[in-house]
Amino acid sequence: MSFVKGVAVNRNRLALHVGCLAALLVMLYPLAWLLMTSLKPANEVIASLDLWPSHLEWSNYSTALDGVNGVSVTRLLTNSLLIAGGAVLGNVISCSLAAYAFARLRFRMRGPLFAFMIATIMLPHHAVLIPQYIIFNKLGLVNTYWPLILPKFLATEAFFVFLIVQFMRGLPRELEEAARIDGCGPFRSFFHIILPLTRPALITTAIFTFIWTWNDFFTQLIYLFDPDKFTLTLALRSFVDASSQSSFGPMFAMSVIALLPIVLFFLAFQRFLVEGMASSGLKG
Repeated sequence: MSFVKGVAVNRNRLALHVGCLAALLVMLYPLAWLLMTSLKPANEVIASLDLWPSHLEWSNYSTALDGVNGVSVTRLLTNSLLIAGGAVLGNVISCSLAAYAFARLRFRMRGPLFAFMIATIMLPHHAVLIPQYIIFNKLGLVNTYWPLILPKFLATEAFFVFLIVQFMRGLPRELEEAARIDGCGPFRSFFHIILPLTRPALITTAIFTFIWTWNDFFTQLIYLFDPDKFTLTLALRSFVDASSQSSFGPMFAMSVIALLPIVLFFLAFQRFLVEGMASSGLKG
């Protein structure tokens, strides 16, 4: 009887594994299609439905590495890293400070102000785009990186503030009370007690900020005009417009190049995210 139960359990486990592998293949198919299409000749991208190309067209990558509009891929990559890195730094600093104020400090109108901040999540980005553009235009900051980085230092991302607030509320207050007895003020308690324990939420904020900023197209299209300031995302559009013929192969090759930093960034920080979540279980 136990043997029959063991066989049934093994069958169920095998079916579960097969189902997970099938789902994994479905999710990885677009990535495999992108990689294979980046190595196809131009006439096979649309005409052929085969995943594997008839021959590997490595010239697509050499054409993509030459850049667009006289701007090299190295310059485009540097511009993207500068904007994404500034956005990550701004969100981590400003959102953690705002979250600490809402989660730990006591001040008037804290509840209504927190509710108002949460309500801004439902505000469409297009509703504030024109007022922001007018402000940055009057300040002479259009066609610079400041409109893409400066708002991140003002805690404008309510989602990340809410995420860090909820994480900080789960930390025991006894740690701060003990630090206060030892003479620590709010700033020292924040930097020496709260901030190290909030590492999982901060890493999550950094990961999503980097990915969203790197993939952002619309905002960069609005504020950046000079090709020397273009990012890889804008270069993809410019790469298609720069040629009178459909250069799909080099375009997909540049898409692969633009995808690599996101994958590397996520793989590098995923380990710290998992370790932080596993080691931050505290009891009140």
